[in-house]
Amino acid sequence: MSFILLGILNSQAAGGGGGFGYIAGGYNRTLGPSPVVDKFLFPSDTRSSLATGMSTGRYFACGMSDTNVAGYVAGGWDSGYSSNSTVDKFSFSDDSRTTLGTGLSATRNSQVGLSNPAVAGYAAGGFTVSTTGIDKFAFPSDTRTTIGATLPIIIGGGGGIDNFGVASYVAGGGDPAGGTRYDTYYKLIYPAETISTLVATLSVNKASVGGFSNSGTAGYAGGGNTTTAIVNKLVFATDTSSALATGLSQARGGPAGIANTAVAGYLGGGQTTGPGGQEFDTVDKFAFPSDTRTALAIGLSGVRFAPSGMSNGG
Repeated sequence: MSFILLGILNSQAAGGGGGFGYIAGGYNRTLGPSPVVDKFLFPSDTRSSLATGMSTGRYFACGMSDTNVAGYVAGGWDSGYSSNSTVDKFSFSDDSRTTLGTGLSATRNSQVGLSNPAVAGYAAGGFTVSTTGIDKFAFPSDTRTTIGATLPIIIGGGGGIDNFGVASYVAGGGDPAGGTRYDTYYKLIYPAETISTLVATLSVNKASVGGFSNSGTAGYAGGGNTTTAIVNKLVFATDTSSALATGLSQARGGPAGIANTAVAGYLGGGQTTGPGGQEFDTVDKFAFPSDTRTALAIGLSGVRFAPSGMSNGG
């Protein structure tokens, strides 16, 4: 398997002011796949770990969010180092976990998580059972269907960013053979659920991208492999993309994104590439609308890469 080209995806929830985000699972080369779910309260940025984590340790899964209701972790590599179709659901009201009776339509990892709160979450693309297909989980019933639209190519490890009620985007990603990375933005338009390809591109070709959003304003795609600190900002009104003047505090691939809409976005965890690659527990915070970056005084509860992000932001 290629840790370099496989990705982690995430989705963000709406609102401003309070709320919280979860950064779930990830891989630690000493401990293996982690089931731990870390919870970050907004705006204090304090961290705790949920008493009940994921049903099994997983990484390269995707996150989806339904504002004020629940967050979901779908698929990924599991503790048996096999692709997984499981979908765990975490209730935002009490942090409790259930596992859906219906998981992904096939076992896969590195699919991109997209969210349209109060409507549906989407798991797009992915590897092992490599697909261009997009699974849809309707909120609140959690029933799964596969939508008619497909990604133009087989891709995984892109960053998921969301403009609620309008569109979601897959930013970057790689191919299943591990030899090609992309700089493309694919746009899933709501409510028609059609796919288009933007003229705008990322600054570099990369997979293992972390995404977060300031819904209604802009989405962000940060880090990735080849190991980079670049964070691109996609302005929703114009679908134009540029690189922030200040990127991540360390160049790394495989961070997870969470966001408190109208306040700040976060990228947590990740690793550098190569045989001696270093894992991180760092959580970088990007304030809206200035996009200034700080690193939280407290990071993840352990160093790991390829976790998943879910948000109940404000």
